[in-house]
Amino acid sequence: MRPGSARVLAVWCQDWPAVAAAAAAELPATRPVAVLFGNRVVASSEVARAEGVRHGLRRREAQSRCPDLFLVQADSDRDARLFEPVVAAVDATVPGVEVLRPGLLVLAARGAARFFGSEEAAAERLVDAVAAVGVEAQIGIADQLSTAVFAAKRGVLVPPGEGARFLAPLPIAELAAEPSPATPERADLVDLLHRLGLRRIGDFAALSPAEVASRFGVDAVLAHRCARAVPERPPSARRPPPELTVEYRCDPPIDRVDAAAFAGRMLATRLHTALAAASVSCTRLSVFAETEAGEQLSRIWRCAEPLTPEGTADRVRWQLDGWLTRRARPTAPITLLRLEPVEIARAGALQLGLWGGVGEENERARRALIRVQGLLGGEAVRVGVLSGGRGPAERITMVVLGDELVPAADPEQPWPGRMPLPAPAVLLLNRPPVRLEAADGTPVRVTARGLFSADPARLRWGSSQWRLTGWAGPWPVDEHWWTPESAAAAARAQVQLDGASTDVRVLLLIYRDETWRAEGLYD
Repeated sequence: MRPGSARVLAVWCQDWPAVAAAAAAELPATRPVAVLFGNRVVASSEVARAEGVRHGLRRREAQSRCPDLFLVQADSDRDARLFEPVVAAVDATVPGVEVLRPGLLVLAARGAARFFGSEEAAAERLVDAVAAVGVEAQIGIADQLSTAVFAAKRGVLVPPGEGARFLAPLPIAELAAEPSPATPERADLVDLLHRLGLRRIGDFAALSPAEVASRFGVDAVLAHRCARAVPERPPSARRPPPELTVEYRCDPPIDRVDAAAFAGRMLATRLHTALAAASVSCTRLSVFAETEAGEQLSRIWRCAEPLTPEGTADRVRWQLDGWLTRRARPTAPITLLRLEPVEIARAGALQLGLWGGVGEENERARRALIRVQGLLGGEAVRVGVLSGGRGPAERITMVVLGDELVPAADPEQPWPGRMPLPAPAVLLLNRPPVRLEAADGTPVRVTARGLFSADPARLRWGSSQWRLTGWAGPWPVDEHWWTPESAAAAARAQVQLDGASTDVRVLLLIYRDETWRAEGLYD
């Protein structure tokens, strides 16, 4: 294949979630806008960034920097619905559009350059076409899709064969900056590469494919191909068989978004049943609709990973929502819906978990938590992150859902005196007081030398008491020795109860201020 024969053109609308939110709220262009997800800024307008609003800021910090900031929650349905006029404008100028995500689309550059005379002329016409619907866009052209996306974010037309040279000086973080061509685990790979001293994409590209394949995972191989400006995956070797296409005759015809979404979800289920039976997965999907008036609408969605049923249903809903709510909506209700795989991969490309699909349970739980967070407030929902510390409670940092999962202390540090594994299954945050006694009934304390004053024999907890069948410790808690609170002896111990419930047989105790308290329960 000669250079330039498979050139890709990318159209990128900067800050699209913020642009869509401003358009939905009919805000003037001078009003700063920020989009929140999980109480963190995930997108902002250029005006907001000029006021100091940055990606990842907390809601309050963003408002303190820009009091006039208009805040709105992330909404993928809104983003896709308002992006459809942009896609239609590009498709009317150069057919064959593929949507990567709302705000980013790609198409073959060869036909556009031939029709308009050059790649530069095609880029200018597409910018004008997008501007006609009130949106600003940047164009990038390169030999490979991912390279074209990077180029679009810089408004660059990369000469044929120069993709690797264009990518080489870019920061390594760029490999994970755009979610549509990258897989979810790409961020972890980029972090690892940065810690290994590979600061630029060119540094990563300089490694041999054998070195990458033998030391990293499958996604690293794809990222390495991207860094070298070679195809991340080969084109589909065969056309999908016609029996994988699914369609639905709408009776009565559909003219409402909710009815279209229901039909789309049903079709998505049927499509993935057929894909599973054929042991393949879909990476490019065509959504087709026909109306009573004979109008035919179609759009292709391209994905970095094989589609799941939920991902397919989302894209069908977004597309139908865009068609039914845009200004140039169909003149008649939809009578036929069809989903057709454009590119398929063998089933091994999508490794399902032992008890379900990839990420299905996590995604369902995340959506439920986001819904609860919206009802109770941004600070109400928190998730635990493994942290550094000596006690079990110190080794958990509770982070607000949506915030960066950063522990309060580095768990990889040595932490002398840390409690041995296993950790308690349940932590008692109120630490109820208990009494540890010797065989003669005298209380057991911890001496200044970090030893028991007598062998523990019995534990009293409120009105209940148990004989001990074993104990371990004490382990002195020697930290913050420079503070007045640490002057008194402190230690932890484990005790095994005789005749206790089968669910709880071992307790973790902490001794402080000459009082024993229950800190944790073991299974």
